[in-house]
Order: sequence, then structure tokens, then C-alpha cells
Amino acid sequence: MTPSLDAILAHLDAGTAAAEARLIDWLRIPSISAQPAHAGDCLRAAEWVRGELAGLGFTAEIRPTAGHPVVVAHHPGPGADAPHLLFYGHYDVQPADPLDLWTSPPFDPVVVEGPHGRRVVARGAVDDKGQCAMWLEALRAWHAVAGGPPCRVSVLIEGEEEVGSPSLDAFLAANKAELAADVAVISDTGMWDIDTPAITTRLRGMVYAQIDLKAASRDLHSGIYGGAALNPVNALSRILGGLHDENGKVQIPGFYEGVAEISNSQRVEWDSLGFDEAGFLGDIGLTTPSGERGRSGLERLWARPTADLNGIWGGYTGDGSKTVIAAEAHAKLSCRLVPGQDPAKVAAGIRAFIEERRPADAKVEVTVFTTTPGIEVPADSRWVGAARRALAEEYGRPAVLIGSGGSIPVVESMRRLLGLDSLLVGFGLNDDQVHSPNEKFEFRCLHQGARSHARMLAEFAKG
Repeated sequence: MTPSLDAILAHLDAGTAAAEARLIDWLRIPSISAQPAHAGDCLRAAEWVRGELAGLGFTAEIRPTAGHPVVVAHHPGPGADAPHLLFYGHYDVQPADPLDLWTSPPFDPVVVEGPHGRRVVARGAVDDKGQCAMWLEALRAWHAVAGGPPCRVSVLIEGEEEVGSPSLDAFLAANKAELAADVAVISDTGMWDIDTPAITTRLRGMVYAQIDLKAASRDLHSGIYGGAALNPVNALSRILGGLHDENGKVQIPGFYEGVAEISNSQRVEWDSLGFDEAGFLGDIGLTTPSGERGRSGLERLWARPTADLNGIWGGYTGDGSKTVIAAEAHAKLSCRLVPGQDPAKVAAGIRAFIEERRPADAKVEVTVFTTTPGIEVPADSRWVGAARRALAEEYGRPAVLIGSGGSIPVVESMRRLLGLDSLLVGFGLNDDQVHSPNEKFEFRCLHQGARSHARMLAEFAKG
């Protein structure tokens, strides 16, 4: 460890209270991208982070998009020969509903004690303001102690991640030259546990679709027409009930095309983590694993594709009874994809699966909203190696390489539009209640995450 890094880490340790206060100020801004009434708050959140970056020696601007603005900032670091990093994050947050389940107002952050010490409870605490705050604090410490970061640094913080980043691809394509870098650094993932850092190298993609099945020209009296007329709710339920076989395998045609088995080294590393599937399920009130039989829990979560109904509706669902055969029925279906699957082929397979089972007189429409591929980040890259060294120094144990069952579409966009691989080093925990009431972030994670980012900057600079 160099003396300058010693001083930077000491500066971070001395400034923990101020770092917490800055995060709490940002969390007070209700930057809910999904709700038009909060457009002004989204701009305020962008202005807040632009001001922070400008104070750290960055040239920082708020740029318009078709939706909420983005913040773009640049710092030359020590010069043109230094490695160039692109830090990505998002300032927008999920809606706070249902409000009655929060133990405190979602945009009036409170600090409470927990099993791991102090934590802040607020919407956006971990997703993603708290995780952006970590690398902002690391950059602040480098600025204060060394006059600036040891690498060239660009920053891109958007305001539409929680609504699918509809404006991001166009912005990346239009600003490709300005956003050129060696690697994208993203902290929007998690640790294995609070003592064990992790680097995410696999992300699942997604195909999200709506299925609409229509039959008669109007709703029907079930006494007059029952037994004679096609019931769309029955028909759609029967079709979708065949999505999986008795062993949990998805029955969509061609669904597993391109799906590879995990390597022996991956299997050994994942097995060594000692994943407690019973405890994982027990935390949510379940006892029996689901999904494909014959696969380990982590394999099913990180390396196998899924097909899940997210909603199904039709007919009368109000209080009391109404004996009606509905004219139509609907469902939402999401398929989480792994690297190697072609989202367009999966979408075509969904249509074929429905059409093959469509009864006479039924009209079916399948609308596909999202198609993103699964991503695998090279585990042997110099960036992963540098991050592993830095994290091992901070935590006194190796960082594990993990997968994620979720999707981060920007990772695919960065690769496709900017030609960048992403380094995914996050500090969230499984119990942070992301997207749920009482979202929280451990201050221990905030502070060790900032120290980790400071160490990673030093390692990246070594080339």
C-alpha cells in the first residue's frame, strides 16, 4: 500500500459522518422517474450530483434526453496515458408504494440500529443513490488528498433506470466518442454477505411479453352460455399451465438453444459458497425449492433460464359474485435469459407455444415489450483482477465471482453501443429490501464500499 493510499483511506475514515449526511441529503429528493409529478424532483437529483462532481474538479453537465436528464462529467486525471474509467449509476428511484408498509416516511431518511450496526432507511438508499455515493466519496478522498483521481474518469448518471432506460441507448449512440473509455464501472449489484465482497460476472437477460386471448364478441351469462361457448380465462389458464413439465423444464419451443452448462471451475467456486437454500427460502416463508430438478440452487438462480407468469386476469374479480364468461383474458410473462440465448428466438418461441395451443374461435395477440440478452463478463480481465486484489486488501478475504438472477440492461447497452465491458462491483445485501418498503443501506457497506473504490482506483492506475 502506498503512503498516498494510506492517507486517502484515513481521509475516508475521518469523514464518515459527513459522507452519511451527504447521502441523506440526496435521499430526501423524491426522484421517482415513473411518476410525471416528480419530473422536477428528478431534475433536482441530477443537479445535486452535478454539483458534487463539479466540486471534485470534474467538468460536469446536465444533458437533456427525451425523458429525464443525464449527468455527464469528466476528469482528466494524471494525463492521457492513464487508464480511463466510465462510472455509471442512476439517480432515479422506484415509487414508494405501498406507503402504509413503511415504518418511516420513504423520503425522510432515518438512521436506525440493525444487526450490522447503523443503517439508513429510505427509498433509493441502496438502489442506487447509496451505491453511487460510495464511489463519489472515493473520488472525493482522492481529490482532497492527491488533487484528483489516479485515472482518467468519466461519469454517466441517468434518471430513467427504474423505468427501463428508454432514453439511454439513443444518448449512448449520440455521444459514443465522448463516452469512450477502457471499462465501465457499475455498483448496482450485491455482496455475497456483509463480510465477503463479490464481483458479478453473469447477468440474466429478459423477454417480457403480454398475452391477450379473446373469444366471444361480449361477456356472456355463464348459465346461458356455459358449456357451449369458449371461456377465454379457462383457455388461457390451460395454455399457460403447460409452460413447464413435471421436472420444471420450460416447454417453449427452442427455449434452451444456446444454453451452456457452467464450467467445472464455476461449479467448484459456487459450491464453495455454501449457499443455504433452505434459509434463502425460509426468509420469504417458503420451504420447497422450485425450478428445474437436478440443478443446484445457485445454478438455477444464476445460470438457468426461467419463464414466470407475473400476472393473469380476466372476467369479474370484484367483491361478491358475478356469473360471467369473460370475452377475453390476459397474462404477463417474463423469461429470464442466460448468456447464449437469442431473445428474438425466445420471443418467437413464445408465440409458437401459444399458437400451437390456441383453441378454435380464440384470437391471440402476443406483445413483446422487452428483449435483452444475458451477459457474461470476462472473469480473467485486468479489471476483474485489479478489483479482486483491492477487495482482498480491504476485506482480508478473496472476492467471489458470482452470478445474478436479475438484469441490468445498461451492461448490454454499454457493450453493444460503446464496445465496453462492465466491472460489476456492488455492496448491497440480500435483505436491503430493494424496490420494497423500508429499503435500507448499511453504513458499514457505505464506508467499506467507499474504501474499496478508493483501493480499486489505485489498482486500476497501475495498468
